[in-house]
Amino acid sequence: MSASTSHASWPAARAARPVGGWRFGVVAGDGVEWTLKRNCSITPAQLLAAYAGLCVLSLGVAGFFWMQGARLVMPFAWCELLAVAMALLAFARHAGDRERIALGGGRLLIETTDGGRVERIEFAQDTVRVETGRDERSLIDLTSRGERIAVGRHVRPELRPWLAAELRDALREQPRGATV
Repeated sequence: MSASTSHASWPAARAARPVGGWRFGVVAGDGVEWTLKRNCSITPAQLLAAYAGLCVLSLGVAGFFWMQGARLVMPFAWCELLAVAMALLAFARHAGDRERIALGGGRLLIETTDGGRVERIEFAQDTVRVETGRDERSLIDLTSRGERIAVGRHVRPELRPWLAAELRDALREQPRGATV
């Protein structure tokens, strides 16, 4: 097991851009695109296999005790497996959550997916303001002409200032006529 910490005096918001491009974004055509998504460590097939194994084990143990005369073990095993299935479905519903930010053609397109609900908003590139909150755990606000959207929920809080700086740099540097 390993752990890492960040020292308070380290620069939080500005660092040199990595050689060859962006830290979070990628060059897509004539624009830049950021895809921020959850870090899912298990695939749906692996999750299904783990749940099937849990079902076999739990029902096997419950069946053994049921054969020994403990008749109430089986209903509790089914309730347990139903509760685990509901929790896994809630997990699966949000496993595909993501934020996609695309800059090009003088437009900034933000698309957020949360539990199957998709929200899209488009801003003119020259009117976008990137604002970070005072709290280190706050999200990045993108505002333009009275409209606002918060991004960065799938980025670790200590990296959000880096993402905000990268968005500011891209908005300043990206040609207005390029297309995404």
